[in-house]
Amino acid sequence: MSEELKGPDLSPPAVAHYLATRPSTLVPPPFHEKKHLLNPLPGLREITLRQWSFIGVAFFGWTWDAFDFFSVSIVVPNIAKSLDRTVAQISWGITVVLMLRSVGAVIFGLAADKWGRKWPFIINCLVFIALELGTGFVQTYPQFLAVRALFGIAMGGMFGNCASTALDDCPPQAKGLISGLLQQGYAFGYLLVVIFNRAIADNSPHGWRALFWFGAGPPVLIIIWRLCLPENDAFLEHKRRREVEGDAAVTFVRAAKESMKTHWLLFIFQVLFMVGMNFMSHGSQDLYPTRLKKQLDFSENAATVTNCVANLGALTGGILFGHLSQFVGRRLTIMICCVIGAALIYPWGFSHQNASINATAFFMQMMVQGAWGVVPIHLMELSPPALRAFASGTSYQLGNLASSAASTIEATIGTQFPLYDKDGNKIPGMYDYGKVMAILMGAVFAYTFVVCFLGPERRNADGDIREIHDEENVDPEKITVEYIDKEEIKKSKHSTPVL
Repeated sequence: MSEELKGPDLSPPAVAHYLATRPSTLVPPPFHEKKHLLNPLPGLREITLRQWSFIGVAFFGWTWDAFDFFSVSIVVPNIAKSLDRTVAQISWGITVVLMLRSVGAVIFGLAADKWGRKWPFIINCLVFIALELGTGFVQTYPQFLAVRALFGIAMGGMFGNCASTALDDCPPQAKGLISGLLQQGYAFGYLLVVIFNRAIADNSPHGWRALFWFGAGPPVLIIIWRLCLPENDAFLEHKRRREVEGDAAVTFVRAAKESMKTHWLLFIFQVLFMVGMNFMSHGSQDLYPTRLKKQLDFSENAATVTNCVANLGALTGGILFGHLSQFVGRRLTIMICCVIGAALIYPWGFSHQNASINATAFFMQMMVQGAWGVVPIHLMELSPPALRAFASGTSYQLGNLASSAASTIEATIGTQFPLYDKDGNKIPGMYDYGKVMAILMGAVFAYTFVVCFLGPERRNADGDIREIHDEENVDPEKITVEYIDKEEIKKSKHSTPVL
């Protein structure tokens, strides 16, 4: 098989051809040919009960990853007071998590690709339980940072496994919608944190610690659910192929080396793409509660309402645009979200009335998470089959690593824009965070738009591979390790895009 693998063609003519085809590859198919894709019901009807179970357990696993992450964000001032530290020092617990996620993505991603999705997922959830309980018992700042550092590794292992579990066996026509649904597990997790923080932490004598102790409970149910499910069919097929070729472990290592040797440039693109996407998410979310409370003087209840409204917008956008990408295309959908999101920057960053702030928060997160709804399926389609959990999860978390300082950057630059009272005097500790966030988001939308325009796309890769195999009698295994664009094959039987 290694003799059939070819790296990217970086010759000047190939690069020039690739760049010249970027605009044409954005053009959606004729409406009359693909209009059936706009109706989600036929695709959803194809999903079996077993596949829904895979989707469900992946969704709630990803939801609880978000719950664990945002549990710190939502109670930073409380933790700071309890451990006698500043808010800035406690916020390092967030940064440490983001920085170490890539370590977990490598460890758990390789484990999921080698041994299966099931047991790495279960072990990951067990680690979640231990660290949630541990966070609730920390007594010193070093203990807090140590636990959160370990949490970063555990959280990093969740995305690639969840994406593979939910999407590997999913019918092609439903993948866009399920991608959007899966990704919005993160918005749903944030929404749950907001709700349970008000219900538990604000009413418990143990304060913020009770929120973390509660967080250790639901993963038990997720583990039981996953124990009742087998491995998915796609992994079992890859495992069967490795066993046919010889020793499974040796075959996996060889396939992994060959995949990275062939797809290294595409992996770099995935990381660059995820840098933009993670900056988009963290740049619009991490400092937003601070803006509401410190700049706009929102009460706890008002801030809770706005955060809930924003996350409802996120849920709507992720599912809607994830499904739309099945017809319009992955890249074009993300680019549309970037354009509309950029148009919303001014009202989002400079509104001061509660009603307008809630509306702009809803629609901004609808665009941000609309773009994010495409991410799981886009990364899966761009990842080599032998390393699908590893490549998608690691590129995601390396993007997280690059964007880990987003809130710190915004907070630091924010000090350059102090607020003044009606007499023209600086208000201590009050800054125009909305302006800083608007500047950063403008740059992020522009960057992501350009990266998506220049990048590749393999929409419905698995479905296209089967169709090509039927039409041309090509070995499907050889096709799955190459990035083949069906439209390009129609033009030239043996040409492949530069990436």
